[in-house]
Amino acid sequence: MSESSYSGKDIQVLEGLEAVRKRPGMYIGSTGPKGLHHLVYELVDNSVDEALAGHCSCIDVIIHPDNAVTVIDNGRGIPVDNVPKYRKSGVEVALTILHAGGKFGGSGYKVSGGLHGVGVSVVNALSSRLEIEVKRDGHVWEMAFERGKALGTLQKGAKSKATGTTVKFWADPDVFETTEYSWDTLASHMRETAFLNKNLKITLTDERELDPRREEFRYAGGIVDFVKYLNDKKEALHSKPIYFEAEGAEGIAEVALQWNTGYSETVLAFANNINTHEGGTHLEGFKNALTRTINDYSRRQGILKEKDDNLSGEDIREGLTAVISVKLTDPQFEGQTKTKLGNTEMRSFVQAIVTTGLAEYLEEHPKPARSIVMKSSQAAKARAAARKARELTRRKGLLESSTLPGKLADCSVKEAALTEIYLVEGDSAGGSAKQARDRSFQAILPLRGKILNVEKAGINRALSSEEIQAMITALGTSIAEEFDLSQARYHKVIIMTDADVDGAHIRCLILTFFYRFMREMIDAGYIYIAQPPLYKISMGKKHEYAYNDRQLQQALARLPEGTKYSLQRYKGLGEMNPEQLWETTMDPERRTLLQVTLDDALAAEEAFVDLMGDQVEPRKLFIQRHAKNVRFLDV
Repeated sequence: MSESSYSGKDIQVLEGLEAVRKRPGMYIGSTGPKGLHHLVYELVDNSVDEALAGHCSCIDVIIHPDNAVTVIDNGRGIPVDNVPKYRKSGVEVALTILHAGGKFGGSGYKVSGGLHGVGVSVVNALSSRLEIEVKRDGHVWEMAFERGKALGTLQKGAKSKATGTTVKFWADPDVFETTEYSWDTLASHMRETAFLNKNLKITLTDERELDPRREEFRYAGGIVDFVKYLNDKKEALHSKPIYFEAEGAEGIAEVALQWNTGYSETVLAFANNINTHEGGTHLEGFKNALTRTINDYSRRQGILKEKDDNLSGEDIREGLTAVISVKLTDPQFEGQTKTKLGNTEMRSFVQAIVTTGLAEYLEEHPKPARSIVMKSSQAAKARAAARKARELTRRKGLLESSTLPGKLADCSVKEAALTEIYLVEGDSAGGSAKQARDRSFQAILPLRGKILNVEKAGINRALSSEEIQAMITALGTSIAEEFDLSQARYHKVIIMTDADVDGAHIRCLILTFFYRFMREMIDAGYIYIAQPPLYKISMGKKHEYAYNDRQLQQALARLPEGTKYSLQRYKGLGEMNPEQLWETTMDPERRTLLQVTLDDALAAEEAFVDLMGDQVEPRKLFIQRHAKNVRFLDV
């Protein structure tokens, strides 16, 4: 029989939760830090669903010294009676069978975020051990599992009048690349969840420190407090956020918005507490209503004359911070990742709420209304000036893709999906990179000095920067309203800077540019950060590179006793010759690249405002908070 035969015996059936352990990435996205933290989110989402149903007011999340995590809520508790079809308790069914839960058309939940029903069972499958305690029906009930398999049955314990569910789990080190949780990542998610659920108290405790760290998140103002938080380090145009909500057959919608004097727009949209990164019908309804209502008001007040063009949506949203949160019974999300809401009825529902609510606000608050309109009008003028600047530079040949920057060393392959461009700090390193590269698919663009901080500048000023102009031209996508991802000339944009303080600053400035003016490049996964080595260990004619202090110590520990070696600490890319640069940082077979992602829009927004904004105090606090984590500092 042929070795490639395919018959019935070749068909595998993965029983129970084996499918999850076999392909964890299908269920939690990855087995890296993102997937690890997703386990906690799944359990918290279940508790939040209880809160949405009106049965839970407190959620506690505890990180233990051994990196186990406990999630406690005071909801109704998972049902402990038997599920007739399986002849097992509701607890065991919920933890061992995929797509088992009260969210599939039963009366358990009217609104819920975890619609796939895989949450707690997936956590169980990917944990080396999980312990659950349910307080319900007058007693405490307990059960334990190992790698998704039950250790016995549900045990009835002491009497209790309380209700709720407690889950403690140990993420399986055989599945995950790391089992070390990040306080900042979890805190950001818990804060966002608390903002979206008015008066829900979420407490995060970290017992890994000698003095356990504890923070409580509870917001009586809900998304109004969310907008205030996002605008905290910015100068607001009007003191109080504008807020309106409505409930109808379509569901519940809340909108809070506030303009600031800055240039960037921060509009976050959520459906059933899920951050819909790609937007959807609720965001479309919001934007349509916002643009139409502001223009109608401007015309009525005579601020916009008959001969004037309407203000564009981009003009109106400059400096806007807004949160749109909708809750509906049967949300239709596009794709497994749930990043875009598809319910068509939500478009007109949100549009009607915003049109009515905003029109009333503008009529009743003439002073802030005028400030908002004037801000939009100034944005329109700046955008028009930027457009003229682009047209002027285009006539000069500076922004035309046919006339690429003189210092760009382009590659010969023209298919964007196969090519990459290195944005290199300094002409010296740029020269080495040009010699080191594979000319067929690697392009090099040297950048001189520190580029303009676009967090403090509008689009018009940004376009006057020679380095930014060179990047825009080389990448081919243009920016702002003319941005077109399909025109990207490279599908890998690699930021390569020195491994020192100045290099980190330049990297941050370039990332700020992409975040504010070409965010779609980040969303598409096109932006990367090169990882040059910090050390070279030479032993005679042999050598080895170390990319961090831990690798250095490991490399030195491997050396036979008495071995003579020399150690070189690289302070810049220019210290490497082209062969070394290729070998360590540019060869696809051996290099390490960090892909830049925007998994947490709130954390990203905070970071850019804190580190790159006008106020010094947030940067000072950031340094004080993270000083102990600094791995190296050049002086």
